[in-house]
Amino acid sequence: MINNDLIFNLDKIHTTELGIERIKNNLDLDITDIVKWCKNKIKDPNCHISRKGKNWYVNVDNCMMTINSYSYTIITSHKLNEYDRAEFDE
Repeated sequence: MINNDLIFNLDKIHTTELGIERIKNNLDLDITDIVKWCKNKIKDPNCHISRKGKNWYVNVDNCMMTINSYSYTIITSHKLNEYDRAEFDE
């Protein structure tokens, strides 16, 4: 994990109701506090964070989160397949 603006602004991370449902569906999660779950994943020592354009990409535990770098809104999260993992490691 690297120190960056995303880590320093964890308190600003949020999502929408639609984002909550999208994340739950994409990751097959049955939890109530999606934002807390995402923040904990971001704090994980094995987390890899990169920024491309207007978004942060968080790769941890075989999933990828996309977070807007200006508003700190969690846009989506999905499970990584083999192609995604290879592309992210480049």
